[in-house]
Amino acid sequence: MAISKLLNPEIEVKIKGAGSYYLPAGIRTLEILDKINIPSKYPVMGVIINNSLRDLQQVLDSSCELEPVDLSSEIGVRINTRTLVFILVKASRELFPDRKLIIKHSLSNGLYCEFLDSSCSQDDIEAIQERMLQIIQANQNINRMVVSKAEAEKIFTEQDQTDTVKLLEYRDKEEVNLYELDGFYEYFYGYMLPATGMVSQFRLLNYNPGLVLQSPEAKAPGELHPYVEQRKLAVVFQEAKHWVKMLDTPHVAALNDIIARGDISDLIRVNEALHEKKIASIADQICNNPKIRLVLIAGPSSSGKTTFAQRLMIQLRVNGRRPVSVSLDNYFLDRCLTPRDDENEYDFESIKALKIDLFNQHLLSLINGEEVEIPCYSFQSGCCEKEGIKVRVPHGEPIIIEGIHGLNDRLTWCIPAEQKFKIYISALTQLNIDYNNRIPTTDSRLIRRILRDSRTRGYSALETIKRWPSVRRGEEKNIFPFQENADVMFNSSLVYELGVLKPFVEPLVSQIGAEHREHVEARRLFKFASYFRPIPVGDVPPNSILREFIGGSCF
Repeated sequence: MAISKLLNPEIEVKIKGAGSYYLPAGIRTLEILDKINIPSKYPVMGVIINNSLRDLQQVLDSSCELEPVDLSSEIGVRINTRTLVFILVKASRELFPDRKLIIKHSLSNGLYCEFLDSSCSQDDIEAIQERMLQIIQANQNINRMVVSKAEAEKIFTEQDQTDTVKLLEYRDKEEVNLYELDGFYEYFYGYMLPATGMVSQFRLLNYNPGLVLQSPEAKAPGELHPYVEQRKLAVVFQEAKHWVKMLDTPHVAALNDIIARGDISDLIRVNEALHEKKIASIADQICNNPKIRLVLIAGPSSSGKTTFAQRLMIQLRVNGRRPVSVSLDNYFLDRCLTPRDDENEYDFESIKALKIDLFNQHLLSLINGEEVEIPCYSFQSGCCEKEGIKVRVPHGEPIIIEGIHGLNDRLTWCIPAEQKFKIYISALTQLNIDYNNRIPTTDSRLIRRILRDSRTRGYSALETIKRWPSVRRGEEKNIFPFQENADVMFNSSLVYELGVLKPFVEPLVSQIGAEHREHVEARRLFKFASYFRPIPVGDVPPNSILREFIGGSCF
């Protein structure tokens, strides 16, 4: 490997894809990008140094391995979006000093935000976008600084950010990393770009009562795609907003206050009752339509589909029905016939991995009251057992199908639409870290999956995190495009759950050492969990969706 020697060589920096360089100690990563041509098609957002994520303001004092992170990666997208959010918050504060902007959640291919207790007009949005463009064009510095916790609390008290002040009170760190932009300070869960002019393109859209911030995605880093409407999902998020208001838990500090007061048991009971009421309502909808014979439940990984299906069956029985469950797992093709993905691995998440025609024949027979012999698929042998399971469905009773393809009509192509009822389930996080730091739904699901994989499958957190990008690609292909086909959506997130999951996930992710590339994600999850006070697992009821991941489920 060729080694270029620059002035005053003191440390060796091995740059992934660009070779090794001797550079002066104390050089910032941003200076390296200016000196050396990094082979990257898209703008570099940050760097990974010895398997630890760092921003472009990082000072290098010793020899290291450095990997640039650009907009084609999820990490790069997070840094870019976080910086845009900072600029959005700054512009909103300048224009509307008496209104508080809240960064809520992802919605389709954008980020939904709204003002606390007030709606957003088209004129407001145009003014904010114009001010953001001015800040970006001015290429103002975004300075990272380390201050004492007491100093940080003083700064945010003066900026009237009581949510952040309360959050910091529960932090066990005596120093806090802050970012400063033209006299305005913010505390962010993650790194930022060092200057406003480095952000990529963006767009603000009117979405009553708030707005949607669009920025490039990892799958299309060089462009902004048109916004894709998801009205049903938006309604579920508004329901989650109502639940959060009812439970008085707008952010982590509010939840931690409830734990500290000893009132968490009451919150858990109310939160679980909201779940049960929603499941009972879904059961009523099914029972009120005698044409429905097939109930299809689908959702991304670790949404709690299995527990939800069991609780729905109980509520159907409360209504006097006698539902029968049929597992899609038994309709897998023999292993040798299973399609493969782009990396030549078996693609068990493809709909082509299922015996769809046989499945539909059996569904028609069951709906007609006939007995069928359902195959028994063995994951060990990769084929079906010699004998299956004989099943008959009582006249007029619903059949429950739970699986990732439930909302795709190709799965049940021969069943009339009026006989199908489709349910989409996902853990749509209701809680914020503080008003400007949201909790991505994927983070909650990944933590759930780490726990379940460790407890039931013997996988380490390292193995689960390695598999997660593949799982996410499968969801993008097989689940999310069909979610608006659902007749009803169920949010399986519980506002208190991360306090329960914290003591389980922290020791698992802390086992991932710096020798692994996944150390970056492990550190991020560990920091994320650190914001929560622990909640005793004994307060979680045995039929809770959380029990699917921590154990002790009555199902």
